[in-house]
Amino acid sequence: MSFFVIPITALLASILTFFSGFGLGTILLPVFTIYYDATIAVALTAIVHFFNNAFKIGLVYKNINWKIILQFGIPSLIAAVIGAFVLKSLSNKTIILFSYYLEFSESTYQITLFNLLIGILIILFSLYEVIPYFKNLSFSKNKLTVGGLLSGFFGGLSGHQGALRSAFLIRLNLSKESFIATGTAIACIVDIARISVYAITFNMNEVKNNASIILLAVSAAFLGAYIGNKLLKKTTLDFIKWFVTIFMIIIALLMILGILS
Repeated sequence: MSFFVIPITALLASILTFFSGFGLGTILLPVFTIYYDATIAVALTAIVHFFNNAFKIGLVYKNINWKIILQFGIPSLIAAVIGAFVLKSLSNKTIILFSYYLEFSESTYQITLFNLLIGILIILFSLYEVIPYFKNLSFSKNKLTVGGLLSGFFGGLSGHQGALRSAFLIRLNLSKESFIATGTAIACIVDIARISVYAITFNMNEVKNNASIILLAVSAAFLGAYIGNKLLKKTTLDFIKWFVTIFMIIIALLMILGILS
């Protein structure tokens, strides 16, 4: 089932990313957690996210604002490394906060600190995408370095970087093309930083063992990016956003409760 669900999700999420502001990682991570341990799910999502952004850069690279890359992207890179090491540190320590038994499933479940943290982040950044107050939130231009650090840290920790990045870049009055291209380039920088840390700290056999599903997801995301760039006009797609948001919150709650590991 994962060989069907994950690529389809990657395809749809990649289309949405290009013209509605949805983050590929925000949508894809909860789906990966259905089939994989949360730590591995973050790493696999990062790989798909990076290759998709690299492909998008090939489509929009001419509009990258390199000054913003220096102001925002470099702090993001540094903070992403820190966030990735924090992720590894948390995943190494299985801190059980609570255990409980469900009679109907005849199973014992554990609420761990790591899954609680990742689950809460998924919920927060899912709501960020649909609640008007957060969607319209922006920060002053002189906060770019702070924005880069915050966005990069959460990017390294859980992959949730797009929402914060957009909140800081939106005040720069960039053209639509430059906004997309510059944001994509910064996302790539963060992905390179965190994947480098994951590669030296995680058991990468899990990545090798799942190379086929990664290839399918990356290919589907490429197709989604191409469709989004060539065929679709900007639209809010409020119904789809809320549907996906509710799905992600359900998955996050199952993670928090220990039903999904």
